[in-house]
Amino acid sequence: MALSAREAAVGGDRGDNATGPVTLLASGHVDSLRWHDGQWWWSDPDSASLYAWPDPLGEALSKPVRMRLPDRAAALAFCASGRVLLAQAKWLCFAERATPPAPGLGRRPPQPGVAVDPAEPRTGISDGATDRTGHFVFGTCNVTPEARQIGSYYQYSMAHGLRRLALPAAALAHSIAVSPDGRTLYFSDAATHRIMQCDYDAHAAKVANIRLFAEVPYAQPRGAVVDADGCLWSAHFGAGKVVRYAADGRLLRSIALPAPYPTRPAFGGLRSEHLLVGAMPHPGVAGGLYQLDSDGAHGLPDAAFNDCSLRAQP
Repeated sequence: MALSAREAAVGGDRGDNATGPVTLLASGHVDSLRWHDGQWWWSDPDSASLYAWPDPLGEALSKPVRMRLPDRAAALAFCASGRVLLAQAKWLCFAERATPPAPGLGRRPPQPGVAVDPAEPRTGISDGATDRTGHFVFGTCNVTPEARQIGSYYQYSMAHGLRRLALPAAALAHSIAVSPDGRTLYFSDAATHRIMQCDYDAHAAKVANIRLFAEVPYAQPRGAVVDADGCLWSAHFGAGKVVRYAADGRLLRSIALPAPYPTRPAFGGLRSEHLLVGAMPHPGVAGGLYQLDSDGAHGLPDAAFNDCSLRAQP
């Protein structure tokens, strides 16, 4: 993954079609972007790799550390124990971190934790995030060329294992994010061009009052993240935009990107003040890791996946 010129930026208007400065930090396929413990982390599904990059926005110029995985990672979460939860195709796996100050993962391969829908070969994990109480919420997609809605949404915890959420079946589950108070769950079947929301009881793994949050007729709403003000930032895959919505679904801001296939925005930095987004390459179009203008918005630290009280040894 080659580093790009930090000066590369795009300017533009404010308001609904604002761009602001957009700076390319690294090129390649960047998905499942997260910030944790002073590092940006992301997966490259094309090469089944995981990357860790000690703060590239600091004074010292560094390079991403690349780690090979047995399979692609569609999502990741950081555990209270220090491990990393990797959502890989049909499995939730656990990987050990490298001994500090070394970045990235340790030498031991990720260890299988739990199989996801093992009797259905047509599905695979497509997106996921921890909720505010430390459960992992994720969705699956149809990995075949057909567009049938056979994917599902789940909650995973060490105490209860896998619990299927009573949400509509999906062809391409994405946009999984949780409100600051933990009571509203956002999700999408990106193939339907709609972001949905519902009431969410994390402890009981119950959902209710499923309703439309926003229509995205011109793109697929892929990865999403909620900021400290309760606004949802959505990657509009195919349209080359990252859009900020108010908690009531109003469009507040739209940032245009030079890459048409953004995957997931994320906040990071010591005060969650930096906004970055990953993008997928396409024939003739580069992907990469981009820094955006957050316009003063700050993120919320991800809750750690609670793997300590009933830690299973895979």
